[in-house]
Amino acid sequence: MEGESLRGRLLIAGPGLFDPNFRRTALLIGEHNDEGAVGVVLNRPTPASVEEVVPPLADVVGRDERLFIGGPVQPQSAVLLAQFDHPDSADLLVFDSIGFLMGEVEEEAVRGVRRARVFAGYAGWGAGQLEAELEQDSWIVEPALPEDVFTDEPEQLWSSVLRRKGGRFAMLALMPFDPSMN
Repeated sequence: MEGESLRGRLLIAGPGLFDPNFRRTALLIGEHNDEGAVGVVLNRPTPASVEEVVPPLADVVGRDERLFIGGPVQPQSAVLLAQFDHPDSADLLVFDSIGFLMGEVEEEAVRGVRRARVFAGYAGWGAGQLEAELEQDSWIVEPALPEDVFTDEPEQLWSSVLRRKGGRFAMLALMPFDPSMN
């Protein structure tokens, strides 16, 4: 995996990852290169709607769509992840026709959005940091599917991806949040 970009892959938190920002998370990597990596946590919806927190983006994602916690970096910033009719509409294409719109969202870019989610903040790693975490088995890598990004059951994403991966990973999906409660 050395030197290979993880853009468009899911990082599934491994059983030994106890950092509360990432415990039992499914994270989509948006960019990964020699300088580091960035992504968003896909399975941490908040009770707040996008309309309540980021009203200008409510028309893009839908009035009742929930805001998601994307990660601990810049939690006051809105990050928009979308599926586009034309992939070249994305400012940063992640995989297939799914990518990010950055900065001010232009009305023209919004016209080609099929579906979208808004995240508060993102996850980031410096040069070599993600690679070190992968060597420590902190993360399980899996190709991302569009239905992972826009699942109707985001709270179940961690365990559903582990079950899909199969084998010993399917067993991990059954692990309780607090193993001492087992």
